[in-house]
Amino acid sequence: MAERIDGKAISAQIKDEVKSKVSELKNEGIEVCLAVIQVGNDPASNVYVGNKKKACEYCGIRSESHELPESTSEDELLELIGRLNADAAVDGILVQLPLPEHISEDKVIAAIDPAKDVDGFSVNSVGALAVGKKGFRSCTPAGIIELLKRTGIEIAGRECVIIGRSNIVGKPMALMMLEQNATVTVCHSKTVNLRDVTSRADILIVAIGRPKMITAGYVKEGAVVIDVGIHRNENNKLCGDVDFDDVAGKCSYITPVPGGVGPMTIAMLMHNCVSKYL
Repeated sequence: MAERIDGKAISAQIKDEVKSKVSELKNEGIEVCLAVIQVGNDPASNVYVGNKKKACEYCGIRSESHELPESTSEDELLELIGRLNADAAVDGILVQLPLPEHISEDKVIAAIDPAKDVDGFSVNSVGALAVGKKGFRSCTPAGIIELLKRTGIEIAGRECVIIGRSNIVGKPMALMMLEQNATVTVCHSKTVNLRDVTSRADILIVAIGRPKMITAGYVKEGAVVIDVGIHRNENNKLCGDVDFDDVAGKCSYITPVPGGVGPMTIAMLMHNCVSKYL
């Protein structure tokens, strides 16, 4: 039976490290501040923003909240971002996605000062990652790297297969695994003979967005399986892209849903808020 990778415990370690650093900075007269912008009242976004605020409070980071109505115009949002860019007291700016349809996510992400792009979504951040320069790393894939490292899982020289090519997870994940000297294959909806590809993986990272799609037939004996997906099943219980019960008997390590990758995203956001001081 596979060993569960405990994302809650590892994320707690990281938040404690951030908390310690924030305390040191306060003793030096420096207050770390994260500005969080939410447009509208999406229920899932409310939960995510609430969790980010709680993490800030725990770590001692000042959370500056900007809760805007659904009717907020794109220009109004861009103007707010401009003010926050110019505010020296603000270390990081986070705009909660998704945004209402009348607002361009690309324009909004591009408007954030690259020095405050703690989500790591901007062209500048992704470009820095691509060429191996220092910069903010997208929180979910950065969290997966920490899960693997802190569990003692060797990455260098291993064959890694990523299912999913999104800008938020799949693409930056591939770059980060290459940075760690893995051999990387990225699969997607057009991949032919997907099982043949995934069954080669020493490390299989699944971000396909389909509940319980990955069963034991996709997995190499003894592989490490990282499940990025999160869904509600027919009984309203959380599940991932991986059929945990089917796969757990075949792999060596596996992340549960919930309690695996999810907590790491917010932990790495907290890390990004203090990274310029590290």
